Amino acid sequence: MQIDFVNSIHAVDMCEWNGLISDDYPFVRHEFFAALEDSGSTTAANGWQAHHLLLREEGELIAALPLFIKTHSYGEYVFDWAWADAYQRYGQSYYPKLLSAIPFTPCYGTRLLLNSHRSVDDYLPIIVNALQVRASELGASSWHCLFPAEDLGNRLKDLGANTRLGCQFHWFNYDYKNFDDFLARMSSRKRKNINKERRQVSEQGFKFIVKEGKEISANDWDFFTRLYQLTYLKRSGHTGYLQQDFFQRLGEQLPENLLLIIAQHCDQPIAASLYLRDSTTLYGRYWGCEQEFDFLHFETCYYQGIDYAIAHGLQRFDGGAQGEHKIQRGFEPIITRSNHWIARADFCAAINNFIHEEKADIKAYQDAARKHLPFKDSPEN
Repeated sequence: MQIDFVNSIHAVDMCEWNGLISDDYPFVRHEFFAALEDSGSTTAANGWQAHHLLLREEGELIAALPLFIKTHSYGEYVFDWAWADAYQRYGQSYYPKLLSAIPFTPCYGTRLLLNSHRSVDDYLPIIVNALQVRASELGASSWHCLFPAEDLGNRLKDLGANTRLGCQFHWFNYDYKNFDDFLARMSSRKRKNINKERRQVSEQGFKFIVKEGKEISANDWDFFTRLYQLTYLKRSGHTGYLQQDFFQRLGEQLPENLLLIIAQHCDQPIAASLYLRDSTTLYGRYWGCEQEFDFLHFETCYYQGIDYAIAHGLQRFDGGAQGEHKIQRGFEPIITRSNHWIARADFCAAINNFIHEEKADIKAYQDAARKHLPFKDSPEN
């Protein structure tokens, strides 16, 4: 058995890597990491040095784990700045750290890629031990696995990587026939509010174009990239984490997983929302607009996505991180998980105590959010 750490996704053959993936979840595919790396979005210079773990037996790739050496905590959506500050106050360095995550993507799902004929219980302890040894060699403070599937998260906790909870808002398809069928579950007042929002968008003259895969042209990607950069400039003063040609590369390498919804006003594109999808789930990822219009964001990012999910029989719509405004639009609060191994025993104890105390607050927040769901069978209604 041999474990290696490689500093580029191109150090492993695409067919080998993808051959370990058991479903069509797009974010762990070789093509996705290649688009990030080749566009310059994940590099050592911007704090995302690829350091993927590969486990081989007799030359055959048995397991792989996406891994990065991080020198900051941007683009992760599990906030550990307070932990880094604590290290600094005690004259220690929190960075570098090792991170198993999908860059700039807070979508839970597969993290450990494993040959389907092998048992995770046989290999995971070996992998976790290798990560701990590697952290020590690099002088890394910790290793973190963000948004893993629940089963892997539970196993990692048993191996010493404590579980931290978070909360997101996801939409679920309860075998709806159409959007009106979805609205029928809501109280009258909440249903009228959504119909009013959609009607006002229509009355402003908007039309929506749905493009999938190869239908998305180079001009569409240029337009969307401009929107993405404008959105980040408004919010943060920089043009975003993703570099200029990331979206173009994604369109070339993973077309079957892409959906772009373009809002047109007076036959001119004004706004757009980019989604990824697999056979069960729609993932709302990025949005932007050239001009602000009433309720355009909700229509482009949520209602159009729900329409698409119902029409294509998708079970879930992951609308991304945060956003309490999603509750009134039928997105339910769900618990997400991340796992954290801290090398130093003293900091480990303090952080584990913080995680334990935080769990009660997260669960209370989820319970409180559920009471505000717009459905007739929700406590508020």
